[in-house]
Amino acid sequence: MPELSPASPRPRHIAIIMDGNGRWAAKHGLERSAGHQAGADAVIRTLECCNQYAIPYLTLYAFSTENWKRSPKEVAFLMNLLVDFLDQQAAKLAEYQIRLRVIGDLERLPRPARLCLQQQITSTAANAKGNLTLALSYGSRHEITRAAQIVARLAKAGALDPEALDEDAFAGYLQTAGLPDPDLIIRTGGEQRLSNFLLWQASYAEIWFTETFWPDFAEPQFRQALDDFAHRQRRFGGI
Repeated sequence: MPELSPASPRPRHIAIIMDGNGRWAAKHGLERSAGHQAGADAVIRTLECCNQYAIPYLTLYAFSTENWKRSPKEVAFLMNLLVDFLDQQAAKLAEYQIRLRVIGDLERLPRPARLCLQQQITSTAANAKGNLTLALSYGSRHEITRAAQIVARLAKAGALDPEALDEDAFAGYLQTAGLPDPDLIIRTGGEQRLSNFLLWQASYAEIWFTETFWPDFAEPQFRQALDDFAHRQRRFGGI
């Protein structure tokens, strides 16, 4: 694959719907847990790609509000995998100077996962080169509803004038406040939908779909997505 030109437009913020772990495992005659483990390896490759191609913001859809419907055994495995991943990759977050953030309904997570997340959020808070946001127990409709409730309470208390509320101000009540909107959303696994992910923030994001299952996602697919993005015409409603 030819080198990407340094002058090529590149996304500042990439968000990824990591899909296909279970189907990857079935394809290889393995348990679903093996697919999730292989998916964790793909996260590391993607962090390395972001570092290599100077992409400062990465958001990963790691566990949705709908994923709580899965079997208790699978959910427990995923939560333990999250803790193991954060423990094992703490050195890489430090090496790449990546700040960890988390969005979602974290109160639903098991206590060990919450404690581990908080530890890594605190220890990486001063890192300034990269930003990794994990969407955990996350659903965009829930996020927007929560923001609307906050705004309604403030307005009821007289602390906010509803007529003065604009889109930028409302975005400040979302969990992604302070983060730039994603420029590029990638979904692996062949499905072509957003699945309740960053619905507000994705208003003008470019979307790139690939048949590749998440455990097989690597630099070739990452570069293909960047190349596709570089050839998009982003007019934002203009001419």
